[in-house]
Amino acid sequence: PRAGGGGGGDYGLVTAGCGFGKDFRKGLLKKGACYGDDACFVARHRSADVLGVADGVGGWRDYGVDPSQFSGTLMRTCERLVKEGRFVPSNPIGILTTSYCELLQNKVPLLGSSTACIVVLDRTSHRLHTANLGDSGFLVVRGGEVVHRSDEQQHYFNTPFQLSIAPPEAEGVVLSDSPDAADSTSFDVQLGDIILTATDGLFDNMPDYMILQELKKLKNSNYESIQQTARSIAEQAHELAYDPNYMSPFAQFACDNGLNVRGGKPDDITVLLSIVAEYTD
Repeated sequence: PRAGGGGGGDYGLVTAGCGFGKDFRKGLLKKGACYGDDACFVARHRSADVLGVADGVGGWRDYGVDPSQFSGTLMRTCERLVKEGRFVPSNPIGILTTSYCELLQNKVPLLGSSTACIVVLDRTSHRLHTANLGDSGFLVVRGGEVVHRSDEQQHYFNTPFQLSIAPPEAEGVVLSDSPDAADSTSFDVQLGDIILTATDGLFDNMPDYMILQELKKLKNSNYESIQQTARSIAEQAHELAYDPNYMSPFAQFACDNGLNVRGGKPDDITVLLSIVAEYTD
C-alpha cells in the first residue's frame, strides 16, 4: 500500500512492529515473532489485511508449561487461515473461533492460555472489523486524537478474559472463555488513520497521552518511518516498565482496587503500528 490518492480505490495497511520480552531480548518484527510470551502476526489476503496480537498467560510456567507455545500457535494458526482465505473480513471472531477449535483438536498436546486481539481491514468497504478478548487491544488515531479504542475485558483485577486449553484434571478449574465472548466492533476508516495494536505490556505502562505524543513524530507513511515510531513507543514502554517511581496506568488501576502499588509493570511488550493507505498492486 501507499499513502495518498483520491481514496476511491482499495485500502491497505502499512504495518511495522517492535517488541521486548521481559528477559530484555528485543528485535524487529519477523515471521512468527514472539516477544517473551507474546506473539503476533501480520497477514494479507486479496480481500483484507489482518493482524493480531496475543499474550500468553505466564502462570502456566508454574506447571512446567511454556506460555509462549499457546499464544504463538494461536497466532500462527490465525495467520495461516487468513492466507488460505478461510475467513470472512467482517467476522474477526470467526478467525479466533476457527483457530481455537483447531488447537483444541490438535493431535499434538498443547496447554496454556492467552488473550487475543484481531484487527481486519476490509480493502473494498474501507471498514475495520475487530475482535478483542482480554486486555490486549488497539487504538485508532485520527488528527492526533483517539477516535476508536478497544474495551478491556477483565474477570477481576489483573485477570483478563482468555482462551485456554487445560489438562483433563484441571478442566473447570482453569479460567477459560469462549471466543464468542470477545468484544467486537466495526467502523469506517480514512486514509492516514493510525492503528496501534498491542499487548497489555504497552497499555499498562503508557497512558494514551504519551502514546499520542510519540505518534505525533510520525511524519511519513513509509515503512521505515512507521518502524522507527513503533520502536520508539516499545522502547519507552519498556523503560517505564522498570521505573520504580513511575505511577503507571497499571499501578493506578491497582490502587483503584485497594492495592498499594507503585512503579511500572515489567512485562512482555508487543507493538504493531499501522497506517491506512491506498492499496496499489
